[in-house]
This record gives sequence, C-alpha cells and structure tokens, in this order.
Amino acid sequence: MSDSLSYFLMAWTDPQLLLLTAAGTFAGIYIGAIPGLSVTMAASILISFTFSWDVNPALALIAGVFMGGVYGGSRSAILLNIPGAPAAIATALDGFPLAKRGEAGVAIGLTTVCSFLGGFVGIAALAIAAPAISEFALLFAPRDYLLLAVMGLLLVGSLSGESLAKGLYAGALGVALGMVGMDPMTAEGRFTFGTVQLLGGIPYVAAMIGFFGVSEALAQLHNLKAPRIKQDVSRILPSWSLLRRYLPLSLRSSAIGVVIGALPGTGGDIAALMAYDQAKRTVKNPSRPFGEGAYEGVVAPESANNAAVGGAYIPMLTLGIPGDAVTAVIIGALFIHGLKPGPMLMIETPHLFWFTVGNLTLANIFMLVFGLSGIRFFAKVVETPPGILIPLILILSVVGTYAIQNSVVDVYWMLGFGLFGYFLRIYGFQVGPVVLGMILGPLMDTSYRRAMISAGDDPVAFAQEFVTSPLSLVLALAVALLVISQTPLWRGIRARLAGG
Repeated sequence: MSDSLSYFLMAWTDPQLLLLTAAGTFAGIYIGAIPGLSVTMAASILISFTFSWDVNPALALIAGVFMGGVYGGSRSAILLNIPGAPAAIATALDGFPLAKRGEAGVAIGLTTVCSFLGGFVGIAALAIAAPAISEFALLFAPRDYLLLAVMGLLLVGSLSGESLAKGLYAGALGVALGMVGMDPMTAEGRFTFGTVQLLGGIPYVAAMIGFFGVSEALAQLHNLKAPRIKQDVSRILPSWSLLRRYLPLSLRSSAIGVVIGALPGTGGDIAALMAYDQAKRTVKNPSRPFGEGAYEGVVAPESANNAAVGGAYIPMLTLGIPGDAVTAVIIGALFIHGLKPGPMLMIETPHLFWFTVGNLTLANIFMLVFGLSGIRFFAKVVETPPGILIPLILILSVVGTYAIQNSVVDVYWMLGFGLFGYFLRIYGFQVGPVVLGMILGPLMDTSYRRAMISAGDDPVAFAQEFVTSPLSLVLALAVALLVISQTPLWRGIRARLAGG
C-alpha cells in the first residue's frame, strides 16, 4: 500500500512532473476551446516531441492535455455555439442559450465544477473498479455496439426539439454522409462517384465547424442591430445551493460517462449525448425547458464527458484496448517507450497504474483552477459587436479547419456545410443530429457487419442472438422503449394517466 501511495504521489512531489501536468492541462483547455484543434491531434503531436523523454514526463504531459482538452471544448460551445470538440456538441444545446441570456459566466463556472466532479468519478472508477468494469466491457459483442449506435441515433432524434421526424431525418442524413469513403471491411470506395478525393471520407470535424460555426455566423446576419447581451460575471463560482441541487444529476451522468468511456471505440461524445438524454427524460422540473438554457443541459454532458476520460483509461491499462481515439494514441506512446499495454502491464509495471491515477487526479485539480480563471475575458467574446464577432467566428472556423490536415479542401468542405447548415436552420432542422449521425454511422456499419459475420451471415441466427444474450436483450428492449416513448401514442397514454 505504501508503494502504491508513493507512486500515486509521484507527479505531486516531482517539480518537473508537476509543471508538465500543469502545462499540459492549461494547453489542453485552450486547444480544446479552438474549433478544429482536437485533443487527439494535440496528443499525436506531443508523442513526436516526447519520443526521447522518459515515460513518466511524457505520460504526465499527455494526461494533462487529455483532461484539459475534453473540458475546453465547452468554452467555445457556450460562447460561440461552436463545440471545440465532438464531446461538447450536447453542451452547446443549452450552453449557448444561457450565454444569449447573459449567463455565460454562470454556465462556464457550472460546467467547470461539474467537469471536475465528473473527472473525479472517472478516476475513482479507474482506481477502484478497473478490473470489474473492463471485464464488463468485454461482454459487449458487435451486435451490442450496433444497439448502442442505434440508441444514440434515436437519442439524436430526441434532441431535435418538437419534431422527432426532422431529428431522425437529420441524423439519417449524417449517417449517410459518414458512409462516404473507403469501406472499412473491403477497402472499396463507397458513394465516391469515382472521385479519388472522396476515398478518405468527409472530415466530420470540418463538417462540425461548418454546421455550428459558419451557419451560426450566417444566422447572426439577421440580427446585426440586436443589442449585445451584457454578461453577468460577478459570481463565477456556483453557489453551494446550486451545486447541491445538481449534484445527484452530476453523479448519475458521471456514472454513464464511466461506463460508456470504458467501452472500446465510444468516448466522451456518445457519453455526453446519452447523459444529456437521460437528464432530459428524468429531470421533471428543469430550471428552464431543455434547449432554452436549462442548467441541467450543461451539467449532464460536462459531467459525463470528463468522467469518460477515466473510463477510457480502464480498457487501455487493463486490456490494452483503447477506450477512445486519445487512448489509442497513448497506447502508441507506451509502445514507443518499450511498454506493452494489457494484462501484463499491471504485473510487469504496477507502478505505472498508480502513477497514471495520481497524474490524472492532479490534472483534474489543475483543470478546476485554470477553468475558473479567465472567464471574465472569455465572456467578453459574447458582448462583442456583430460586425467584429461574425468575422472572428469565420476566421476561427477557417483556421481551425485548415489546421486539421493543412488542407484547403477541408476549408471548402467546412464552408459548404456551413451554407447547408444555414438552410437547414431556416427550415427548422437541428444541425447537431447531422454531425452526431456522421460520428455514429461508421460504428453502426462495422458493428452490424461484424455481427452478421459472427452469425454466419444467417439473418435468423443474427436475430436469435438478440434474444439469447441477456445483455443484447436488455439493450434491444431499451431501443424499443426509446422508439415507443417518442411516439404521439405514448404521449397520449401518459397524458391520460396523469389526468386519471
């Protein structure tokens, strides 16, 4: 136990590791806040810089960037309605309306504290229940991932406001766009129309920046003479009564984040989406209607996506399987430094586990400190006159998109999706489901095909597996309930029960 504690405190007591963790967290927050500069990209670049370093400093820097970057995406989501990362898409649904009400300071302060709480829940799960949760994650077969993706698509529909049909249409459109490119199973071109440039697929980050950033800038052209909302930043740290009110929701959302984060290939974006939906369904008296600036709408996704960080480390350290894109990069870093992630890692280098837990805890504390600083400066962004703010949004969108692959073609994609998103908004369609559909589409595709292969390409055997597997049966029932609960018939039954 004493050895575990000394490994846990290693990053706390070594000035170099302490400084690197702080620098990584600070950089992660501001990288995450810039659309297009993803945490995965930052971690990938860092590996090339840390190739000659010892393993502990390298992992300290990357862990800080990971923890700060997941949180940082909420800044631009709240202030500009441009999620800095896919994990912040759900946060923008209520975060930006809060900023339009003059409550950007409260929104950022609340998301910072909830991200901090969610991060601790994820780290605690990593420290206490890593073997058990990793074994549970192994129970998920390809068909279960298919059901999870379908569930996510149905949740996308529920986030679309009053019209479920428009939400599902937008989500299905996103899935279709996500299928463009090289087939992951056969390496043949799909929906490329013979164009070599489309073999790499449509970059969903460019689409995300276009749909949210450029379309928002174009929408604001209709309100050039509207007065700027003065942001109340007199109190940044949320009151104890406010935190106490939302603590149960934060803990529930964090638990969702841990479980989803521990599932290989999912990550904070799906965790945030599912947490937002459970909040929408379970909170009976929200502070405001969801989508109009409800505090619950920022508490749930921000708690979940930071809890997913600790969850993503669980399969990486115990099984050698990445929980998301960033942990896949970290696995590469471990191999570069001569380590082999998986069950033998815990036996051969047990200190690495407790060092990681201590390092993530330290990064989480730095995230709270840095996250609560600079809010007054950031809040001024929303008060900027439209004549300055709209060009600023467009410049950030172009720079962020170009930085993804140093490609002008990505900028064209972004501008095209921005114009398309603008017309979708005019006709009452939400752009969030389109982007989330692009993310979930490839997961649905590969999971379905792997499930069919495991069933011997027999549709009957494929269908039977949904009944014979307890986990698949539970997920299938959850999908069925999601469909039924979003029909007018179900709403009528609920109204009769409430009236009776």
